[in-house]
Amino acid sequence: MYQVTVLGAGTWGTALAILLCGNGHKVTLWSKLEREVAALTANRGSIPNLPGAKLPEEVVVTGELSVALAAPDLIVSAVASPYVRETARLCAEYIKPGQIIVNVSKGIEEHTTKTLTDILCEELPAADVAVMSGPSHAEEVSRGIPTTCVVGAATKKTASFIQDIFMTEFFRVYTNPDITGIELGGSIKNVIALAAGVADGLGFGDNTKAALMTRGIAEIMRLGVAMGCRVETFAGLSGIGDLIVTCTSKHSRNRNAGYLIGKGLTMEEAMKEVNQVVEGVYCAKAALALSKKFGVQMPIVEQVNLVLFEHKDPRTAVSDLLLRDRTIENSSLEW
Repeated sequence: MYQVTVLGAGTWGTALAILLCGNGHKVTLWSKLEREVAALTANRGSIPNLPGAKLPEEVVVTGELSVALAAPDLIVSAVASPYVRETARLCAEYIKPGQIIVNVSKGIEEHTTKTLTDILCEELPAADVAVMSGPSHAEEVSRGIPTTCVVGAATKKTASFIQDIFMTEFFRVYTNPDITGIELGGSIKNVIALAAGVADGLGFGDNTKAALMTRGIAEIMRLGVAMGCRVETFAGLSGIGDLIVTCTSKHSRNRNAGYLIGKGLTMEEAMKEVNQVVEGVYCAKAALALSKKFGVQMPIVEQVNLVLFEHKDPRTAVSDLLLRDRTIENSSLEW
């Protein structure tokens, strides 16, 4: 049994608190929002966006970082990507040297293009920072539906430690040393999912979505390789696996926001309707900036940015993707 603190009481943080408690650990769930703390404390059987789930009484819910970070064996950072840096700064005074922190959020900081693990390492230099990602909707994990994820860490020892804490009969965890590759796959797939949702909203079919998903993973892979990541990572859970579930699932807030945009709503209207953090919107500009920095073509990411921030007509964006100059599918293959 370990003492685990989950930072962030949104759907994913709460789902993981339920999982970890069910796995026999002592769990503390922290939120900066007083209303979240009050709601979870008052009614553990009615959790927003987690139908059928119940937060066990054994889980300590608190808004006090001094309580949450008293002596955890593991800190799980489940804070939405726009608030990771701010939260890390709040935590800094409580973090002891060697403290293991696993980031389970997905995103890239817009103005710095840093991954979330980069941010945690920068703000908490004494910590041992890892990442966990994969096709894992909170709604299903909270109900014990079989799920697989992958953990990336600087050392095999840290990765194995986190793997052991999370592993259950329905939640299988793999390990992988490619931290940045795991982060990129888990983040930029949200941008591709917005495009897939737009295609659905426009009334296009399975052929269109398959094309977006296939060419989308090619874009992510090209960028990752240019940044020194392993190509095998993008063929795994945090690459193709996460892309599939986020582009196709009814639980996907990114796909659902894209669908509403395809139906004619603005980006702001779609985000308000979804009523959750749509990570792909925050990641889109950063992904485009990275593509330019590393000289990698990412036409789907480019068109998503034009639709989101320059009010380009979604149907025109799809047409422009199809009418690009003819090219070979894979430049590494020779005749």
